[in-house]
Amino acid sequence: MCGIVGYVGHSDGRVNAGHNALGVVLEGLRRLEYRGYDSAGIAVVADGTISSRKKSGKLSNLIAELEASPLPESLTGIGHTRWATHGGPTDQNAHPHLSDEGKLALIHNGIIENFAELKLELVRKGVVFQSETDTEVAAALLGDIYRNQMGGDAAKGGLTRAMELACQRLEGAFTLLAIHADQPDVVVAARRNSPLVVGLGEGENFLGSDVSGFIDYTRRAVELGQDQIVTITADAVEITDFYGAPAEGKEYHVNWDPASAEKGGFPSFMEKEIHDQPDAVLQTLLGRSDIHGNLTLDELRVDPELLKSVDKIIVLACGTSAYAGQVAKYAIEHWCRIPTEVELSHEFRYRDPIVDENTLIVSISQSGETMDTLMAVRYAKEQGAKTVSICNTNGSTIPRESDAVLYTHAGPEIAVASTKAFLAQITAAYLLGLYLAQLRGNKFQGEIKDILADLGKIPAKVQHILDNEDQIKELGRSMADAKSVLFLGRHVGFPVAMEGALKLKELAYIHAEGFAAGELKHGPIALIEEGQPVFVVVPSPRGRNSLHAKVVSNIQEVRARGARTIVIAEEGDEAVKAYAEHVFYIPETPTLLAPLLTTVPLQIFALALASAKGYDVDQPRNLAKSVTVE
Repeated sequence: MCGIVGYVGHSDGRVNAGHNALGVVLEGLRRLEYRGYDSAGIAVVADGTISSRKKSGKLSNLIAELEASPLPESLTGIGHTRWATHGGPTDQNAHPHLSDEGKLALIHNGIIENFAELKLELVRKGVVFQSETDTEVAAALLGDIYRNQMGGDAAKGGLTRAMELACQRLEGAFTLLAIHADQPDVVVAARRNSPLVVGLGEGENFLGSDVSGFIDYTRRAVELGQDQIVTITADAVEITDFYGAPAEGKEYHVNWDPASAEKGGFPSFMEKEIHDQPDAVLQTLLGRSDIHGNLTLDELRVDPELLKSVDKIIVLACGTSAYAGQVAKYAIEHWCRIPTEVELSHEFRYRDPIVDENTLIVSISQSGETMDTLMAVRYAKEQGAKTVSICNTNGSTIPRESDAVLYTHAGPEIAVASTKAFLAQITAAYLLGLYLAQLRGNKFQGEIKDILADLGKIPAKVQHILDNEDQIKELGRSMADAKSVLFLGRHVGFPVAMEGALKLKELAYIHAEGFAAGELKHGPIALIEEGQPVFVVVPSPRGRNSLHAKVVSNIQEVRARGARTIVIAEEGDEAVKAYAEHVFYIPETPTLLAPLLTTVPLQIFALALASAKGYDVDQPRNLAKSVTVE
């Protein structure tokens, strides 16, 4: 969740306009704001000293502090946006934290699990702590090792060796970045279970939580592995493990530019990303089949014979991604006839799940850094399961540690509440299900080709909904005073209802719940009172086993008790009009693919309602884009 940036530039001593460390780091932090944070800080090395500023609240507060009390020009700096874990969001708890008599500065993403025992040890040595954070403990430990074990001698390995020794003692999930006044042209960083990537420049090098932190300056990036330390100077990048053994990263090219992370004329990133969805689905579908219509998922480099042996699938995810998994369950079981479960990642490994070598674990994470999901994947691998990741972020941890990956190609998603990643995840899960059906012979090739053709029509249908969004926007604005909204659905409409409720919770901070419509009479109907808004996702009336009539009966049940009914229905469905105050039509599409359409009006509604309330839809309160702690 926290944003991290590091920079070292121009070893010949030049400070180029725009490449002063302060400017580079601040711009990186601005681009990382989407991750969610509640304080920000920066430290630079100049004139043999560390200079630092930090403030709680938004980045603008830090910038105001820097204008009132400027930092010196520098070629080396680190910066941080913090989402509070240990200690509240105060100036004192913000990063960086200093040690070694103010000569060392450290920033940190993650959690140090053994911080309490380390803190007690350091207090006994006379260290006085200024904050409530586990991060200051890491800073104090690093400073103590640098001064007392290394003697502050760069010839003995200096800050890099001190970082190795410190990391050997730390437990938990962490990314650490440190600078020291004695080594003014060096930034040293460490990574365990937390994201960190290197940016390669010309006469300058960068570090970031993700490539957004340095995308303005370079598109050359290096993935770091687990338990690795990287030392950057203006002209070199050196990687070791925690014990000093040389290691290598994997270089790759970032295939999106800074403009892709801007709002594109929309008032918010979220609105832009809702409108990006036709392209997000299209890009996820492109290049997935050969000229004969056979699916060729090149990223799934797993022996097909192993996939044929799968007798159970478990989808691991959290939040919106878990609802994508629930949609996928209906399709995969129908197409492949493989029992499929959807598990919340943070619950999975604590209930002694039944997993073996014939189990396929499918993890879904937009960032690829979701800690709950990463730890669940690791547990499943220990039990012998095969693991496939569905992810939107190239080079992130979960794909790297999985046996195979199926990348969505939604492009960077900046708004905290997920929209285009959700549709891309469902699309990728459909592709995986069809690929398994193809391998196992559950579907004729012609059937798979027909489904792929239907998927190929989805982007235009999503665009049709977006082109006619004004009606649902108007409804959202008119309901800004609503205190509670309920959502109902059946079959694939059920996870859509839950996702619609989640979007409203995330953005508008009001009570919202999604129910399986059949559950109404088993309790939730007690919530219905006069004027209660209820969204109903109505299935298509077509098909032999359509649930249409049953859901229309549910509409009648809540309407008879005073509910204000708002219906999402298929074009041509006239039967719902008599029972709905508002009807929003989506283009006709096969039932299993309908969530790619029915979700969109619910996203638009939540965005409009929250915007009418004056809330920041890109950075909802208390939330972070990537949850990198358990």
